[in-house]
Amino acid sequence: MCKVRFLLQAAVYAMLLVGCAAGGAAQAVPTETAAPSPSPAPPTATTLPTPIAVQDGSGQIVRLTGPATRIVSLTPSTTEILFAVGAGSQVVGRDQFSDYPSQVKSLPSISTSMGQLNTEEVVALKPDLVVSAPLFAPEQIQTLRNLGLTVFVVPNPTDFEGLYQDIENVGALTGRSSEAQALVNTSQGRVAAVEQVISKATTHPKVFYELDGSDPAKPYTAGPGSFIDLVIRMAGGQNAAAGLKVDYAQISLEELVSQNPDEIVLGDAAYGITVASVKARPGWGVMNAVKNNAVFPFDDNLVSRPGPRLVDGLEAMARLIHPELFK
Repeated sequence: MCKVRFLLQAAVYAMLLVGCAAGGAAQAVPTETAAPSPSPAPPTATTLPTPIAVQDGSGQIVRLTGPATRIVSLTPSTTEILFAVGAGSQVVGRDQFSDYPSQVKSLPSISTSMGQLNTEEVVALKPDLVVSAPLFAPEQIQTLRNLGLTVFVVPNPTDFEGLYQDIENVGALTGRSSEAQALVNTSQGRVAAVEQVISKATTHPKVFYELDGSDPAKPYTAGPGSFIDLVIRMAGGQNAAAGLKVDYAQISLEELVSQNPDEIVLGDAAYGITVASVKARPGWGVMNAVKNNAVFPFDDNLVSRPGPRLVDGLEAMARLIHPELFK
């Protein structure tokens, strides 16, 4: 188009020059000498999608010819990441436990039980990408790959930097890199804001986080190396289960009483555990948290699902441990 416009301008300019040479009167250009009609523009080459290659949590290099458009998510955390980066419209199936955000409930559900996966239901959805997490055994992931499916395993992050990398990787696979980067930037700002507030803390209360108290004599909790442990420490507290040898385990009532936590956080509140039921447990009344009414229900999904809401979990935990700093 620019070339045609240049030719027309050149023709008009030539007419003016001829007119000036003849005493200033513009002379009509005979039809046979008029500017030639522009030739049809050559066909524009079809823009091909840019190939994508990202290493996943299992060490595999996952390759796509372009952004995935039919995605099956096998865990709640990966579902939340997909929707958070704006790829929700590309998700065609999800695991039965994915319930956030609310619109995911309208998607077809893949039945899973005790880490077992219904591969037939996954294949039936004809995905060009399956997004999973280390919840499933490597042999189950390999079964999906042997069926010709492309599977990306999102690793469980051990810190917020790992979370940001997971978000960026999912953004790259779905053609949502700009949205993913915006989410990372916002999350980094929120985490930094919490750290700034907590830096003013003068105390570090001891916190017991309960994952499963169905056996009050040996409740399950989160030890060192878990994201919950990290969140407690970043929120200005001390983990009462820091002395455990593994990241998730049971702790004896004797050890818990010895630790004498200042606060008890009920990550199992969604399963019927209440403040009243904790106070009624034999042997629990001697702990400072119980005596001082510092037993709090908590949305465990905010810290147990390794997705974008981990930032929400940090903010909520910080307000719980140091309410005086957030007035």
